[in-house]
Amino acid sequence: MRVKEILRTATQAWSPATKHPVYLALGTAAQQLDASFNTSAALEIFEMDFADSSMDMKLRGTLPTSNRFHSLIWVAFDMEVKGSSGRLIGGSESGSVTVFSPDAILSAAEDAVIGQSNKHTGPVHALDYNRFQSNLIASGASDSEIYIWDLNNFSNPMTPGTKSQPAEDVSVVAWNSQVQHILASANPSGKAIVWDLRKNEPIIKISDHSNRMHCSGMLWHPDVATQLLLASEDDRLPVIQMWDLRFATSPLKVLESHTRGILSISWSQADPELLLSSGKDNRILCWNPNTGEVIYELPTANQWCFDVQWCPRNPALLSAASFDGRISVYSVMGGRLQHDPFGTGQTLPPLQVPQPSVETTIIPPLKKPPKWVRRPVGASFAFGGKLVTFESPNVAPQQPIRRQVHVSQVTTETEFLQRSDELQATLQSGSFSSYCHGKISSAPSDAEQDIWRFLMVNFEDEARVKFLRLLGFSKDELQRKVSHQTTISACLGRKLHPNGLDVNDLAEKMQTLSDQVCVSCALNHCMHARNLMLCSDTDGLISQALLVGNFEAAVDLCLNDGRFAEAILLSISGGEELLKKTQQRYLRQQTNSLISSVVTQNWRDIVQSCELDNWKEALAALLTYANPEAFAPLCDTLGARLQAEGTEKCCLQACLCFICSGNIERLVECWTSQRDCSSPLALEDLVEKVMILRKSIERLRSGEVCVQSSALTEKLIQYSSILASQGSLSSSGSFGAPVGFMSGPSMSGPSMSGPSVPPSSPPGPMMPPPPGPGFLSPTSLPSFPAAPPGGAYLPLGAGYPQGGPGAPGAKIFSGAGVPPPLTGTCRRLEEPLNTLPENYTPPAPITAPVMGFPMEAPVPQDRIQVPPGAPQEPSVQSLQQLPAEHVEQKEIPAEHMILKTTFSSLVQRCQLAAADPVTHTRTHTRDTLHTRLPRAFSIWQALI
Repeated sequence: MRVKEILRTATQAWSPATKHPVYLALGTAAQQLDASFNTSAALEIFEMDFADSSMDMKLRGTLPTSNRFHSLIWVAFDMEVKGSSGRLIGGSESGSVTVFSPDAILSAAEDAVIGQSNKHTGPVHALDYNRFQSNLIASGASDSEIYIWDLNNFSNPMTPGTKSQPAEDVSVVAWNSQVQHILASANPSGKAIVWDLRKNEPIIKISDHSNRMHCSGMLWHPDVATQLLLASEDDRLPVIQMWDLRFATSPLKVLESHTRGILSISWSQADPELLLSSGKDNRILCWNPNTGEVIYELPTANQWCFDVQWCPRNPALLSAASFDGRISVYSVMGGRLQHDPFGTGQTLPPLQVPQPSVETTIIPPLKKPPKWVRRPVGASFAFGGKLVTFESPNVAPQQPIRRQVHVSQVTTETEFLQRSDELQATLQSGSFSSYCHGKISSAPSDAEQDIWRFLMVNFEDEARVKFLRLLGFSKDELQRKVSHQTTISACLGRKLHPNGLDVNDLAEKMQTLSDQVCVSCALNHCMHARNLMLCSDTDGLISQALLVGNFEAAVDLCLNDGRFAEAILLSISGGEELLKKTQQRYLRQQTNSLISSVVTQNWRDIVQSCELDNWKEALAALLTYANPEAFAPLCDTLGARLQAEGTEKCCLQACLCFICSGNIERLVECWTSQRDCSSPLALEDLVEKVMILRKSIERLRSGEVCVQSSALTEKLIQYSSILASQGSLSSSGSFGAPVGFMSGPSMSGPSMSGPSVPPSSPPGPMMPPPPGPGFLSPTSLPSFPAAPPGGAYLPLGAGYPQGGPGAPGAKIFSGAGVPPPLTGTCRRLEEPLNTLPENYTPPAPITAPVMGFPMEAPVPQDRIQVPPGAPQEPSVQSLQQLPAEHVEQKEIPAEHMILKTTFSSLVQRCQLAAADPVTHTRTHTRDTLHTRLPRAFSIWQALI
């Protein structure tokens, strides 16, 4: 991809890698003339400004020279001095070697020429500098002349040794890139000589045996000290030969893609796998010399490029000088479409001449990324906490590279993984009580200890009793306090006596007086009768109401007079309804709402209106008295009120309520509302509580539970992700399973009288009980309640006892029955129906299963949800069908005779209709009437 262009016919030299900005020095090329036959020469310096989108380069300095240049190099000599740009050395057609100061050229100073020597007798075709000592310059000219120049003492050059014979031009000189005292030179005849400057003599000569090799370029391998390249300018052998001095008998490799002679080569110092070559076939190729493959071809004009060079500072840039008077700068890092400039202009509006199709050429990028963009080392995190690293080992050139990728496990949350492993082990082993004990002992606060104590109670017997103890209400402790208070009162009563009296004497006198009183009372009882005289006061009115049996009036009089005990006693005699009304009137006058709630079982008012400071008392009342189906919603209501306060203390108290009700969803919401669970350890705290509570519910239900909670699902996904990132994939999979768990009421009736019954095993398949007496439609099937929606409370009503605390629950089974088949022989329509006898007795209902009739499949009964610690029912036995009760037919009352008359008339009308010839074919009508009407009549008689 071309980025810049200069219209010059010149030799070129890039500024050193340490120089910024990047400059390109151009010296007028020798042996070349343009159409104007201009013979002037100049040395110019251009700046590479990529901020300018144009193709032009900015000229920063120019210096007219007396000679044109065959070769030009820019060395980093003396650049450690501040402000120095190195040295420019040019080899001219007159045989002079001139040293220029780039700084003077850029600043247009007069002393731009630092030194000049005319030691060479012919044109200087080759120049090169030492990579290890930038003050050493090698030059090659005609007549096999090679000089080594020291920029510190430029006037006295040295020779590497005796001139080679026969004498010929030196087309190329090159310093070895790895050994500083090794220099190579090449002749157009194809012979290359390697010089050892320490010995001042040649050490090896290499040449092509075909004698067709005309050397136009020579380069040492950037990394391998014994390898070098020779390029052939001969059109009969347009090749690049790679030689290894260890096997100098023949080329190690031959690169063949040019169709005509090669004019210039350049080896990238940044990537030894990039080699440029330009030839007479108007092509610039980029090779991989190790494989001999052409990996890139630059788009060029139809002109020869006599010089190509890589940019030392920016390895992606290269410059190419062509004989058409252009210096082009390319980049090998991008490809584009090259458009043909012909025919791309706009047509004139009047002339609608069809435009020829524009030819495009696709310029592909490099087939392999260059070394400077490859990562020498790299690391990447993978799923499961894996760290994948790689590196490029430093191996000897030409040796196979063993590329290795290392996969290691990275663990940063050690404490988190340890606690997660403990939780996982507990979930598998089932040792929940010991796990909760450990959490209580290591809890950092009292609130945390309370939560783990409540969770631990779920795995123990008599859960409700222990919940009450945790709330501070102990039945044994209360009994002890009452006994102690009674004892104190009794002791105080025995010590009371008047001052100055003897206690023993007083006791004797009281005993004597008691005996006298008893004798007197007995005599009076025998001599006097009871006085039932009625008065006009309240007592008299009460007596009058009792005498006439008006208990309600008597109760009203007692209540109005404040005699509540007598009102309660009288209402008991007046019936259940009167007792209920009396209780309601009495409770309305009391200020103690607890007594009212205990009597009326209205606990919703307690949890909705009680002071939140008394939440323990409210929860204790629910644990003692609330029935199973209302317990969980009431606990949730109390917890919601505490959570709505928004303080951390109230939220922790609300969590205790949600633990009692078994509501996992509300527990998660309440816990996360006041705590940041983004850190791994905070998330671990939440997951531990949720999983332990879930296991307690599963233990009581003897099965899996499902909770549908978006908040919990989000936290478990986050928890599983952290586990996976730490390498614990197995644990991550177990916690990351779908948690659709439905939390609902998990508490059963209160267990206050004895140990809770362990969960019973699920009952086996049971046959439905036989049908009892009654009518069933043949088309109607027994219906079963559908499963409740996720997150809602299960309808526990019929499955729980409606008695007091501690009453065991019982399951309800839906009976399935079928109507009995019709019995009797078919009667023809012509035959008259007999009238129903007066002493007709209905047949006994069928109590045994009908033979051959398909029975309904047993329907599994959903396990009833019970709270932790509540008693559960034992295994349910099969229901036994009670024997059919004989219905005794009694005499019909007079007020019901109209019904009998109506039924008799209806039967007669039906019999006449059945005997009608029009309906003769409907035989089933008479049979149906004959069997069903008498049965209906008999049932009606039994009912009345």
